[in-house]
Amino acid sequence: MTSTNLSRRGALRLGAAAAGGLGTAWALGGCSPSSASERAPMQFWNNYSPQSSGDPNIVAQSDWFLDATRRWAEGGERPVKMMYIPGYTDPTNTRITTAFASGDGPDLFLISPGDFLRYYNGGVLTDLTPYMDEAAIDDFYPEALATRTVDGKIYGLPMEQEPLAIFYDIPAFEEAGMSEGDLPQTWDQMLELGRRLSSGQRAGLVLDTTPSYYQNFTFYPWVWQGGGDVIDPQTQQPVFDSPASVQALAMYQEAVESGASPRTLPAGGDLVGAFTNGYAAMWHTGIWQVEAMRQNAPDHPYGIFPMPTPPGGEPTTILGGWAFVVNSRGVDPDAAARFTVDLMGSMSQESIQAAVRWNGVAKGNIPARKSVTEAIGNTGAFENPILQRFRDEILPTGRGEPRYPPVIYKAVSNAIQKSMLAGADPGDQAEIAQGAIESYLETYEGGSLV
Repeated sequence: MTSTNLSRRGALRLGAAAAGGLGTAWALGGCSPSSASERAPMQFWNNYSPQSSGDPNIVAQSDWFLDATRRWAEGGERPVKMMYIPGYTDPTNTRITTAFASGDGPDLFLISPGDFLRYYNGGVLTDLTPYMDEAAIDDFYPEALATRTVDGKIYGLPMEQEPLAIFYDIPAFEEAGMSEGDLPQTWDQMLELGRRLSSGQRAGLVLDTTPSYYQNFTFYPWVWQGGGDVIDPQTQQPVFDSPASVQALAMYQEAVESGASPRTLPAGGDLVGAFTNGYAAMWHTGIWQVEAMRQNAPDHPYGIFPMPTPPGGEPTTILGGWAFVVNSRGVDPDAAARFTVDLMGSMSQESIQAAVRWNGVAKGNIPARKSVTEAIGNTGAFENPILQRFRDEILPTGRGEPRYPPVIYKAVSNAIQKSMLAGADPGDQAEIAQGAIESYLETYEGGSLV
């Protein structure tokens, strides 16, 4: 996806200044219910704006939301008004902070797992469990729902799953005299190939370089491949000073210092433009790019391969994706919760088909629900062999995106940046991050970190 259709990079690129994020104080202060009239519409904040109508991707995605809200209102329910807020997921954008602090936060909004604890710990998320049937809860893939669940209660309904892989430009490979048989399986092979394919304006291997939630999102699976983690799932204690973390940081550093990867993103900052203009040969990114290529460069040849592994490592990717959440202090949390469950979390055919249209037509993602996966299988949406490979080979190696609070995100982000771009020792940076996380967790109170 390009920045116009809410790519993971575009929506989650949060600057280092965002470390404090949106904390408990703003979430709890002044959040009394709105005094709007009984039938005043509920506000749904999201980034899928038809204003960017030059991109057919975003038009289809925006139409999906508008169709859903129209059907809801036609059923006699309290209307939902779509509000297109550019960059509202970026904590450096104060609009959502100000809105919640003044009691005017959106009734519904979209968040990624990386933002979940920011809102859950602030006490502004509605428990959706009472609105759902057990069959619908069981219909969600556990790894998709777990990152939005605390103590068995569901606070967000995922729309999708978005695994990462390496996309490669076939013309760039052919120009270098290479074919599918030359695709790398190890980190060393990947970096060597990146160096070989880097020439002139073309970057051999693009790894995200901007400090952001998105960069952390793309970094975590490299750590997991070596058996490491940021927080141990069983003990909830930090383990970032492990050999696996150090080798992942060292790989990022070597990628840049060896010339395999650029220090900044290629011109334009998006995969479609980079491939079609010869700016990149390989790019570490997600499944959303398949639909972006289909819509914007349908005749350009490209492929994907699973993320290579370190010595002794296990194939692992990460599963991102957006989720509907409901403001517990909105004008009508009950109606907002019913709308969310009716659209995203019901076993009705309407709910299943809505998810089919989103994942199989409008966006081209892996569904978060088993029934939707089955229904999509009958539509032909996954006839694309690249989507089939994502579904059949890459998805099974996936793990849900972590939901770390801003302080933990920032500690890891600093380690990545200083290792990758400032030449700092990866071992030292892992220890510094470990110490910062340990200090933070001494007084942490909130939802489980994993």
